[in-house]
Amino acid sequence: MNISFDLDSTLIPNGKEFETENRSGIAKLFGIEEIRRGTRELISDLQNQGHKIHIYTTSFRSKRKIRQTLKYYGIKVNRIVNEKQNRKILKSRNINSSKFPPAFDFDLHIDDLKGVGIESERFNFKVIIVKPTDKNWIEKIKNGIKNVG
Repeated sequence: MNISFDLDSTLIPNGKEFETENRSGIAKLFGIEEIRRGTRELISDLQNQGHKIHIYTTSFRSKRKIRQTLKYYGIKVNRIVNEKQNRKILKSRNINSSKFPPAFDFDLHIDDLKGVGIESERFNFKVIIVKPTDKNWIEKIKNGIKNVG
């Protein structure tokens, strides 16, 4: 299955909303962002089960910057879609939604925003909404994937 993850408030904190992995002072200096604790293990488990993992964000971060941060934590993803690419593709398809994972062949999207959940019902795509404060976020995702798959 092609599974996409949002970044802000899902994998990358917007403040102190969840625990993060340790990063060195040098990493901070190079602009490596913090990442939610458990992300590497979750993504690795999903990849070991045969899933392809992608990043789908409405952030304007460059793909290079996103890859650099993920690489620091030992995470490799298949594809990154940022807001620049997202807007271009959705506009070309005349889709009025903040996100539309099927446009990128993503079978399931994981996000923190209720609005994306509402869009998933309106535009008929699969999503798992994980609150930034959810301590059992990994189990929620794994159980959600079992129910979707």
